[in-house]
Amino acid sequence: MSRLTLHGYWRSSATYRVRIALALKGISYRQITYDLRTGEHSDAAYRALAPHGLVPALEHDNEVLIESPAILEWIEARWPEPALLPASPDDAAVVRAMAALVACDIHPLNNLRVLAALQSDFGATDDQVRNWVSLWISTGFHALEQMVKRYGGLFAFGDSPTLADCYIVPQVYNAERYRIDLGDFPRLRDVNAAALKLPAFSAARPECQPGADR
Repeated sequence: MSRLTLHGYWRSSATYRVRIALALKGISYRQITYDLRTGEHSDAAYRALAPHGLVPALEHDNEVLIESPAILEWIEARWPEPALLPASPDDAAVVRAMAALVACDIHPLNNLRVLAALQSDFGATDDQVRNWVSLWISTGFHALEQMVKRYGGLFAFGDSPTLADCYIVPQVYNAERYRIDLGDFPRLRDVNAAALKLPAFSAARPECQPGADR
């Protein structure tokens, strides 16, 4: 097995997704952390690895993979057991849609560089930024809640963890960080609670990572 190095940031939800998947697969790796608050990810040495200057990046052998959706699909293809995608193409499409609701519709509008731009370029106050975050997380969560009601069991899709849970749990963490009321999303709360009882999800929690605020 090739040695893996995960380049990330302890509080990055995109990096959090990858940690969960690696833990569920039982894959060992080392971490190199970059403090996004101080701009360490913009350093020339990191950009030589990841030209977009974002986290995560996953280094293996002489290759570097970027963008968490691509990394997660690569992990699933490289280590197919335990499966994080259902065998049925129709079911796998549902799981991918749940993941995309987070990766495409929620997270890009609320990542650090967007929030910084709202303040620096448009003069948004802290309250306005918080309202912005709440709007887009809640909008996406309303859709996810309906999908989990339809397809979920103990987890977001059925009774085993899938890629959907790898995305949902970090996004719930972000919602809790911003003190967003999750009362309208009981199924998402249940899925998150069930996932965090598993050692793989618990070990991947941000506060357990190198460089985390103590």
